[in-house]
Parts: sequence; C-alpha cells; structure tokens
Amino acid sequence: MKTIDELLAEGVKGKRVFVRADLNVPLDGGTITDDGRIRAVQPTIAKLAEAGARVIVASHLGRPKGTGVEPAFSLAPAATRLGELLGADVAFATDTVGASAKETVAALTDGQVAVLENLRFNAGETSKDDAERAAFADRLAELADVYVGDGFGAVHRGHASVFDLPARLPHAAGYLIATEVGVLKKLTAEVERPYVVVLGGAKVSDKLAVIDQLLGKADRILIGGGMAYTFLYAKGYEVGISLLQKDQVEVVKEYMQRAEDTGVELVLPVDVLVSSEFPDLKTKAPAAFEIVDADKIPADKEGLDIGPRTRELYASKIADAKTVFWNGPVGVFEHPDYAGGTKAVARGLLDSSAFTVVGGGDSAAAVRILGFDENAFGHISTGGGASLEYLEGKTLPGLAALEG
Repeated sequence: MKTIDELLAEGVKGKRVFVRADLNVPLDGGTITDDGRIRAVQPTIAKLAEAGARVIVASHLGRPKGTGVEPAFSLAPAATRLGELLGADVAFATDTVGASAKETVAALTDGQVAVLENLRFNAGETSKDDAERAAFADRLAELADVYVGDGFGAVHRGHASVFDLPARLPHAAGYLIATEVGVLKKLTAEVERPYVVVLGGAKVSDKLAVIDQLLGKADRILIGGGMAYTFLYAKGYEVGISLLQKDQVEVVKEYMQRAEDTGVELVLPVDVLVSSEFPDLKTKAPAAFEIVDADKIPADKEGLDIGPRTRELYASKIADAKTVFWNGPVGVFEHPDYAGGTKAVARGLLDSSAFTVVGGGDSAAAVRILGFDENAFGHISTGGGASLEYLEGKTLPGLAALEG
C-alpha cells in the first residue's frame, strides 16, 4: 500500500488530489455534535494543501435515498467545520459530479481545498450494479489526477468512491488509514496479553461474527449494553422487556460453551439498572430506576445500564490487561442516569497500563460526550464497522483497492 509520504515525495503541487474522507458526523439540525471524524482526516488534507495540491474532499453522510439532494444530509456543515480546523476558506460544491463540482474544482488554485456534496446523493455511489457504480466512478475520476484514501469508516463498503475510483487513478493511503491499519494489527497479529475485549451496543447479531473470531484470540470478553440481555436469557435468566434477540439465543449458547471449552473468560453483568420506561434523551429528565441482580429483572422492566457491582467487576477484569479493545457503550449513556456503566469502562481503560483501542461509532462519541480526554487512550478509531470487520478477518474493499 503506497503511503501519502511516498506520494508527497513524488510531488503533488498543482495536481488535483481526490481525498475520500469520512465526514459522516452526527448532526443536530445543522449543528455538528461530534467533529471527531473531521479532525481525524484534517492532517492528511492539511499536508496535501501545504504541498500545493488542489485538494478535493469527498464523503458520504447518513443514508440518503440516492435520488438527489436531501438537505438534512448535506455536507455543508462539515465543509464549514473543516475550514475552521484548517484555518482557511474551503469551497463547497452543491453536487458531486455536476456543474457545481466541475466549476468548483476548476476554480481551485494550488493549496486550496474544496468539499463535494454528499456522494450518496448519487445512486451510483452505493449501487450494487457494477456498471452503474463504474459509471459514477468514471465521472469522479474526471475531477482528479490522484486519489488518496483516508475514509477508514467506509473502507468496508464496496462503493464507487471507495473501491472503484482508486483503480482509475494513481492512489495512496492517507495518514488516518495507515494509523488505523497499524493499530488493528496490534489487535490481531501482534497482540500483547492479557487481551481484553469489551463489547456493548444494542444488538448481539451485530457482534456475533467478531465474537466468533475473538473466541480464538482474546483472553477475556466482557459483554454489556442491550446485547447482554440475549446472553443472560441464554443462561436461563428472565430479562423482562429488555432488548432480546430470541433468534440468536442458540448461537449465543454455542459461543458460551466454546468460551468455556477454550478457556476464554466470558464476563456478563451481575447487576443492572432497570426501569419500566425508556428515558427521555432530549430533556434528560431524571429517570425512575432501580438496581437489581442480573437474574432478577422484573417482568415489566428493561435493563438500561450495568450496575455498580458489574462496573467494579469489569474494571477489575481490565486492570491487568496489556491490550484492550472496546466497541459499544454498555448502557444508554446519552442519559446521565444510565451513563455510569460506560463511564466506568472508559475509566477502567484509562486506569490500566494497557494499549487501549476505542472502536469507533458510539464508543468514540461516548468518550467525548462524557468528557474524557480522547488523547489519553491509545487510539480512538473512526470506523466501528470497519474495525469489527477487520477483526472478523474479512477483506475490506477499500483497503484492497489501495493495495492494488
């Protein structure tokens, strides 16, 4: 995989460099609530601009229908924030390959940066039809001389700008992708032990494939979040109205048995915070909850966070680790009454001497929203899904394209 430093050594002054970034940031209306992904790609963009490249930044945001502009998914706020981080004006094209994109790119001078509108406003970006996707990639290629892949959060997608476009232009990996791949190798091929994995999030089905792989690699796997209740149910516990995927119970039972047979310590909650109603995440009004043992969840209540004894248990299981990978909050951290478990996990990572990796998505957002210094962690990934698929041993289309 060619590096951006090799590309810069060859010279990019005056060249149109297409940077496939991941600016898929959370928005509250037009306000960005977490700019972590923009800050993550900023070093690559800044370095190219300093070297005199005419930088064209492209990304997706959300899941628009692919039938044209949908204002709620516009990248305009991300373009504004990127300009603030760069300390320079950033041009914005109101389409992806149309008149505005062509005019905006043509107007760039050496060292200037432009952002194209959401790639997914064009159906060709995500199309399963190879010809439609290729046609869109051809039009994107007309805008640029060189391609730099730095949108790690999208490398597990076989989309036009991620997979097809690199084949049409000289290409290299940006700083973010190089860093992410280096970190993931420390979680797979170069692991220091004890290796502890903390998995949370809502659905156990989203994590089964990675659990399957980790049962042969991790020393301990700590389970929290909504997915924990399928594990508890598989143990024979009643879980009330908690999140439960009954269709996954037999698979979970099999994994629990495999963990026992292979000596992997699978750690589940011993107590939980439960309530008869889901909290109001807008007003953050105080919630009515109680703490119960994990095997005593009332029939009319749902689990919304791990309890205080579980927090202490998980911290003790992290304490002596040399490597920790955490993906997924262990409670409804967006509400202050149910943020304690996720805070405890984050604090456990910081208190350990381990190499700590926070695996993107909601976990990364939780770290920032709950007020932790993200620089205190070993690495905060920008791609939760991409990280998981890498750990599952899958070939990621975006990485394969950059290696080609």
